[in-house]
Amino acid sequence: MTGLDPLVGVHDIATPADMEAFGERMGRMLRPGDLVVLTGPLGAGKTTLTRGMGAGLGIRGPVQSPTFVLARTHPSLVGGAPLVHVDAYRLGSPAELDDLDIDLDRSVVIVEWGRGMVDDLVDRWWEVELDRQWHGRGLDTACGDVAHADELDADAPRRVTITRRP
Repeated sequence: MTGLDPLVGVHDIATPADMEAFGERMGRMLRPGDLVVLTGPLGAGKTTLTRGMGAGLGIRGPVQSPTFVLARTHPSLVGGAPLVHVDAYRLGSPAELDDLDIDLDRSVVIVEWGRGMVDDLVDRWWEVELDRQWHGRGLDTACGDVAHADELDADAPRRVTITRRP
């Protein structure tokens, strides 16, 4: 593996546009055989970050959440590795991820919700944890209704922590 080692650590990302730009920087660093696991709550920016990585890799888009298809393969437009974008949210076990028969050696693979799912697939990978920094924006939660809180903080800063595993 090569790639993201210079970015290991904590990064504060101010806006969705900054998240995409950070992803583009990451994408330019990734090579065939690299695996990135994205972890974080709904709306944390996993797909936005992946969209940026796709831009950095020069792949054919658009990059959208693969929730309903489980995995999307985006071929390179510049002769590089394809991006395989996986959403492991609905998978019940690592065996189900393995059953997708992803070409891990010749692709750059991004797995959303992949924590605990890739340990037996590869020896090393990067874990990228995204966390929303809650700002509240004046939302009164005393009544317990926070149904729209994610929308109100959609542009709130995020914290991205990159770790090399194992």
